[in-house]
Amino acid sequence: MSPRPEEGSAVVELVWLTVLLLVPFVYVFVAVFDTQRAAYAVSSASQVAARAYLDAPDPESALDRARSAARVALGDHDVEADVDVTCLPTPDACLQPGSSVRVRVHTVQPLPLVPTVLGGHPAGIAVESAHVEPYGSYRAAR
Repeated sequence: MSPRPEEGSAVVELVWLTVLLLVPFVYVFVAVFDTQRAAYAVSSASQVAARAYLDAPDPESALDRARSAARVALGDHDVEADVDVTCLPTPDACLQPGSSVRVRVHTVQPLPLVPTVLGGHPAGIAVESAHVEPYGSYRAAR
Protein backbone atom coordinates (compact mmCIF):
# COMPACT_ATOMS: atom_id res chain seq x y z
CA MET A 1 0.00 0.00 0.00
CA SER A 2 1.42 3.34 -0.97
CA PRO A 3 1.19 6.34 1.34
CA ARG A 4 -1.44 8.92 0.52
CA PRO A 5 -0.10 12.18 -0.87
CA GLU A 6 -0.38 14.99 1.60
CA GLU A 7 -2.99 17.55 0.85
CA GLY A 8 -3.26 20.51 3.12
CA SER A 9 -4.32 24.05 3.44
CA ALA A 10 -1.47 25.39 5.55
CA VAL A 11 -1.30 28.60 3.55
CA VAL A 12 -4.98 29.28 4.02
CA GLU A 13 -4.76 28.51 7.73
CA LEU A 14 -1.74 30.78 8.10
CA VAL A 15 -3.51 33.65 6.34
CA TRP A 16 -6.63 33.29 8.50
CA LEU A 17 -4.61 32.99 11.67
CA THR A 18 -2.64 36.09 10.72
CA VAL A 19 -5.81 38.05 10.00
CA LEU A 20 -7.51 36.92 13.19
CA LEU A 21 -4.54 37.73 15.41
CA LEU A 22 -2.60 40.47 13.65
CA VAL A 23 -5.43 42.85 12.73
CA PRO A 24 -6.72 43.26 16.34
CA PHE A 25 -3.13 43.55 17.55
CA VAL A 26 -2.41 46.38 15.11
CA TYR A 27 -5.71 48.08 15.99
CA VAL A 28 -4.84 48.05 19.70
CA PHE A 29 -1.40 49.47 18.93
CA VAL A 30 -2.90 52.30 16.86
CA ALA A 31 -5.39 53.08 19.64
CA VAL A 32 -2.64 53.11 22.27
CA PHE A 33 -0.41 55.35 20.16
CA ASP A 34 -3.27 57.80 19.51
CA THR A 35 -4.03 57.94 23.22
CA GLN A 36 -0.36 58.46 24.04
CA ARG A 37 -0.20 61.30 21.51
CA ALA A 38 -3.21 62.96 23.14
CA ALA A 39 -1.73 62.47 26.62
CA TYR A 40 1.53 64.10 25.59
CA ALA A 41 -0.35 66.94 23.91
CA VAL A 42 -2.49 67.81 26.93
CA SER A 43 0.49 67.50 29.27
CA SER A 44 2.65 69.88 27.27
CA ALA A 45 -0.30 72.23 26.68
CA SER A 46 -1.01 72.55 30.40
CA GLN A 47 2.64 73.33 31.20
CA VAL A 48 3.05 75.84 28.38
CA ALA A 49 -0.25 77.56 29.17
CA ALA A 50 0.65 77.98 32.86
CA ARG A 51 4.02 79.50 32.00
CA ALA A 52 2.48 81.80 29.39
CA TYR A 53 -0.11 82.94 31.93
CA LEU A 54 2.58 83.89 34.45
CA ASP A 55 4.66 85.72 31.83
CA ALA A 56 1.78 88.02 30.87
CA PRO A 57 2.13 91.71 31.73
CA ASP A 58 -1.36 91.94 33.26
CA PRO A 59 -4.19 89.62 34.35
CA GLU A 60 -6.43 90.77 31.49
CA SER A 61 -4.14 89.47 28.75
CA ALA A 62 -2.89 86.46 30.73
CA LEU A 63 -5.89 84.28 29.95
CA ASP A 64 -5.66 84.97 26.21
CA ARG A 65 -1.94 84.22 26.22
CA ALA A 66 -2.47 80.97 28.10
CA ARG A 67 -5.19 79.78 25.73
CA SER A 68 -3.12 80.74 22.69
CA ALA A 69 -0.09 78.88 24.01
CA ALA A 70 -2.20 75.79 24.75
CA ARG A 71 -3.79 75.97 21.30
CA VAL A 72 -0.33 75.97 19.66
CA ALA A 73 0.86 73.03 21.77
CA LEU A 74 -2.30 71.06 21.02
CA GLY A 75 -2.13 71.95 17.33
CA ASP A 76 1.34 70.47 17.08
CA HIS A 77 -0.21 67.09 17.90
CA ASP A 78 -3.50 67.65 16.04
CA VAL A 79 -5.56 67.44 19.24
CA GLU A 80 -8.53 69.56 20.27
CA ALA A 81 -9.11 70.08 23.99
CA ASP A 82 -10.76 72.26 26.62
CA VAL A 83 -8.49 74.57 28.62
CA ASP A 84 -9.47 75.80 32.11
CA VAL A 85 -7.33 78.32 34.00
CA THR A 86 -7.76 78.95 37.73
CA CYS A 87 -5.83 81.28 40.02
CA LEU A 88 -4.91 79.95 43.44
CA PRO A 89 -5.53 80.44 46.36
CA THR A 90 -8.38 82.71 45.20
CA PRO A 91 -9.48 83.93 41.76
CA ASP A 92 -8.63 87.51 42.81
CA ALA A 93 -5.01 86.61 43.56
CA CYS A 94 -3.82 86.36 39.96
CA LEU A 95 -0.23 87.43 39.35
CA GLN A 96 0.36 88.31 43.00
CA PRO A 97 3.34 87.18 45.11
CA GLY A 98 2.65 83.79 46.65
CA SER A 99 -0.12 82.91 44.21
CA SER A 100 -0.23 80.08 41.71
CA VAL A 101 -2.04 79.29 38.50
CA ARG A 102 -3.59 75.91 37.72
CA VAL A 103 -4.23 74.95 34.11
CA ARG A 104 -6.39 71.92 33.37
CA VAL A 105 -6.54 70.54 29.82
CA HIS A 106 -9.13 67.86 29.03
CA THR A 107 -10.00 65.96 25.85
CA VAL A 108 -11.62 62.72 24.74
CA GLN A 109 -9.47 60.87 22.23
CA PRO A 110 -11.75 58.99 19.82
CA LEU A 111 -10.94 55.39 19.03
CA PRO A 112 -9.60 54.93 15.50
CA LEU A 113 -11.86 53.68 12.70
CA VAL A 114 -15.06 54.03 14.70
CA PRO A 115 -17.81 55.28 12.37
CA THR A 116 -19.39 58.61 13.20
CA VAL A 117 -22.75 57.68 11.68
CA LEU A 118 -24.40 57.71 15.10
CA GLY A 119 -23.41 61.34 15.64
CA GLY A 120 -20.16 62.50 17.15
CA HIS A 121 -17.63 60.02 18.45
CA PRO A 122 -19.47 57.19 20.22
CA ALA A 123 -16.30 55.72 21.75
CA GLY A 124 -13.23 57.42 23.16
CA ILE A 125 -10.68 57.59 25.94
CA ALA A 126 -10.69 60.57 28.30
CA VAL A 127 -7.30 62.24 28.68
CA GLU A 128 -6.62 65.03 31.18
CA SER A 129 -3.67 66.95 32.52
CA ALA A 130 -3.38 69.59 35.22
CA HIS A 131 -0.35 71.73 35.93
CA VAL A 132 0.17 74.16 38.81
CA GLU A 133 2.83 76.82 38.36
CA PRO A 134 3.73 79.14 41.27
CA TYR A 135 4.06 82.85 40.64
CA GLY A 136 6.81 83.16 43.23
CA SER A 137 6.95 84.73 46.65
CA TYR A 138 9.68 87.24 45.85
CA ARG A 139 8.39 88.61 42.54
CA ALA A 140 6.72 91.99 42.22
CA ALA A 141 2.97 92.06 41.72
CA ARG A 142 1.72 92.92 38.25
